[in-house]
Amino acid sequence: MQLDNDTCPLKYSKRKKWTITAVACVFTLLVSAATTSYTMGYQSMMKDLNCTSSQAVIGLTTYVVAFGVTPLFTSAFSEEFGRQPMYWVSVIVFLAMYVMVALAPNIAVVAVARVIQGAAGSTGSTMVAGTIADIWEAKDRGIPMAIYSITAFGGTGVGTIAAGWIEANPKLGWKWIQWISLIIAGCYTVVFAFTMRETRASVLRAKMIKKRGLSPSDLGSEETVTGQEKQKFRDLLWVSLTRPLVLLFSEPIVFAISAWLAFAWGIFYCMISSMPSVFRTVHGFSVGQVGTVNVTMVIAVIIGFFTTILQERIYKKKIGKRSVEARLYLCCVAGIAFPASMFMIAWFCQPQIHWALLCFALTIYYWSTFTIYLAVFTYLADCYTIYASSALAGQSLLRNVLGGVFPLFTLKVSDKLGFTWANTLYACLAGAFGASTYRTSSILTQHIPAGWAADE
Repeated sequence: MQLDNDTCPLKYSKRKKWTITAVACVFTLLVSAATTSYTMGYQSMMKDLNCTSSQAVIGLTTYVVAFGVTPLFTSAFSEEFGRQPMYWVSVIVFLAMYVMVALAPNIAVVAVARVIQGAAGSTGSTMVAGTIADIWEAKDRGIPMAIYSITAFGGTGVGTIAAGWIEANPKLGWKWIQWISLIIAGCYTVVFAFTMRETRASVLRAKMIKKRGLSPSDLGSEETVTGQEKQKFRDLLWVSLTRPLVLLFSEPIVFAISAWLAFAWGIFYCMISSMPSVFRTVHGFSVGQVGTVNVTMVIAVIIGFFTTILQERIYKKKIGKRSVEARLYLCCVAGIAFPASMFMIAWFCQPQIHWALLCFALTIYYWSTFTIYLAVFTYLADCYTIYASSALAGQSLLRNVLGGVFPLFTLKVSDKLGFTWANTLYACLAGAFGASTYRTSSILTQHIPAGWAADE
């Protein structure tokens, strides 16, 4: 007896697949937006909670670090108990933390709430890639994964655009950034309740066996093997915690390319934290106008989507000759554009230079960061195949930890050196990182252990 269409996610209808994909990606959008919408409320928060700007930044740091660390613990739970229960836990806790932040009497409570919200958001958001893999065949997975990446990166821009105008209203401020976000997320939860379905095949199979009173052998040879090979949850949790760290620190390719992206990610969050003050002090922008500047991020992601399509064509043409490095052609272009755009940003922060040029430089910067991010994602997936999720988890850990920690000290560096010279320093480091990482990956790609593909 074989699984029917209702219990085999790969056999879901196209309509059902796209509905599940869209709903899952919207949650990623909400989680990404929450990362940066918080930063637009710094001014009113500092006034209401009597805290400094350095203390207000802690809410960003705790959210991002929790986002990177939590999947090491929670990924095993979705494998054991299914995607849908974990989505529900994530959504409910994520929404509850909006309330906790909005009602916080001091910055310490805000920081605690942001840790929990980041952890809940990461649990659901990182499952989206797994959900897409559950329901789409590999040959059809490209566009859904691109949409997922767009919502993960582009959501950070959407959050600041809306939150900037909320902060600009003296009757609203930082608390209403949280309340309005809660209302939007609450409406999403209603849609989620009626549309999201379980997509983990092994969980659906186990439910069907229990419901029909069957044994695994009744389902055929393929399902019987799957049942026999099912790991104990304790072992699954241990692997979930340790394998990403082992790959990150024992595999030079993973560490080199992850360190490069982590540096880019750290500078990305530094930009998010520091750009508002640049546009306010240099160009006299209001808070609402500062938020709107992040339209550049949305534009960059759209350009990045079309860049991805071009990269896919190059990859299919060059893979026979270049193997997995065929994924990196446009990433190399982005690696040059990344430090170049940072030099532009650094020296365009002058009152005599029109703000549109600074926005142009920001667009190039965000495009290069997005292109590097997506290239690393697909490159590691191709290198490590069945170990891809562990390699990506290690990469995500390093990226988000540095992304969260960077704003704590880079803002102080900017205060000491001035934004122009601080950004010039980062641009020089970015150029060095890009050159060394590409050289390292070029050499070490030839030495990926053959055992990785056989020992899962």
